[in-house]
Amino acid sequence: MVEGTESSESSCAPSVHDAEKAEGSILDDEKALASYIVPALEKGRKNALLKKPSLWIRFRVWYNPYRMMFTTSFALNMIAIVVACTHYWGYAENHAAALALGNLTAAVACRNEFFLRYFIYWPLVWSSAKWTPLWWRNFLTAFIQHIGGIHSGTAAAGVAWFMFLVIRTFQHHVAKHTPAVVLAWGIITLVVVWVTMVAAAPWIRAHHHNFFERHHRFAGWFSVVFVWIFVCLADSYNTTTGAFHSNGNHLASTQEFWYALFITILIAIPWLTVRKVPVEITTPSPRVAIIKFKKGIQQGLLGRVSRSPIMEYHGFGIISEGVESNTHYIVAGVQGDWTRGLVSDPPKYLYTREMKFAGLPYLCHLYRRGIVICTGSGIGAVCSTAVQLDNWFLIWIGSDMEKTFGPILFDMIHRTIPKERYILFDTKKEGRRPDTMKMLKDVYVAFKAEVVIITSNPQGNEELMQGCKENGMHSFGPLWDS
Repeated sequence: MVEGTESSESSCAPSVHDAEKAEGSILDDEKALASYIVPALEKGRKNALLKKPSLWIRFRVWYNPYRMMFTTSFALNMIAIVVACTHYWGYAENHAAALALGNLTAAVACRNEFFLRYFIYWPLVWSSAKWTPLWWRNFLTAFIQHIGGIHSGTAAAGVAWFMFLVIRTFQHHVAKHTPAVVLAWGIITLVVVWVTMVAAAPWIRAHHHNFFERHHRFAGWFSVVFVWIFVCLADSYNTTTGAFHSNGNHLASTQEFWYALFITILIAIPWLTVRKVPVEITTPSPRVAIIKFKKGIQQGLLGRVSRSPIMEYHGFGIISEGVESNTHYIVAGVQGDWTRGLVSDPPKYLYTREMKFAGLPYLCHLYRRGIVICTGSGIGAVCSTAVQLDNWFLIWIGSDMEKTFGPILFDMIHRTIPKERYILFDTKKEGRRPDTMKMLKDVYVAFKAEVVIITSNPQGNEELMQGCKENGMHSFGPLWDS
């Protein structure tokens, strides 16, 4: 909707003529974008920001909602543990295991494909799409996209609560006649959950991804088993008689049982959808593998694929023309041994989870109009948005793009997206980089966009996020936290 001045006599709702005029203005601006000349930087210049953003802007981009939610969830739990250590909180003394498992349940839920897609993304997006105030939709996008901060915060807090529980058990083991098997199993479980948490440290994820995946996943599975054993042992021991007893009804009435059960179900559901599927892989260049799958996929979903049913799953954006189409694609840019193997030794089959998970592009449904901007293989995450949604504008920047990515993507873009809704900029062909911030501002105004979705490398993402914030444009980008 186009804003304009209005007299006191016209303070009522716009007339049909005014609405048609506003719509016509948007269409005219869109058509003008078909002949838009992309501004370019001088040769050799790489940064589109003329000056370094202010310290406040850089801090705002760094201390994003992810870190805010981590700080809040972890700090509140640490305060609660300090209070529990003073012996003034009887509930924590008697139910430390429930507090530990409650935090771990929240951590698992905030990373679970099933829970996030059907209990977070879908209800929040479809109840607030387009009609709610922009500030509320931006808040929802920030919260949903950065919900991993709750995952990290509550996971660390759950380990801290478990440590509190084990220490308290040792402190009171004489008075309560706690048997050695319960004490030993508490230590074993604590060690395993510590390994699970340490393996997910940001530095390890970034520099030793295979170590992270193996230890975080398998130590996490062992943690679930050990937690079950610890819960059953602790519940079956009677401190009055000093003997173990079996009482299923009593166990089922405890909070710990239901938390452990919920964690187990959440972890199991996505793995129950693993399937071995045929694929066709084309390698237009040594830098990219285009993986073709059967079946169309709706916009905004991402998929995980692997050569093994349980090892080395990698998440990618999905490109598809819609659920009615017969195919979808994954663009795998060569970044490590696994993706390099797709080019050098392309398989005929891959394992994938049929339950796809929602990502940042899924939140595009919240907005009336927006821009998706990506570099290189980032096109895999956002191409479907511009293909399937006619209120989104695509900007794709890369080097020697047609030779690198082949004809499949370019044919889809040219065939399904009108010329006034996309810009493709080849830095090798043009001999320089685009002035991305000026281009973004121009398109943002002409397209009447409400938000910018960015998919680039960490440095490019940070630069664009800082530039958008300085210029008053709402923007969101990837987090690299999984």
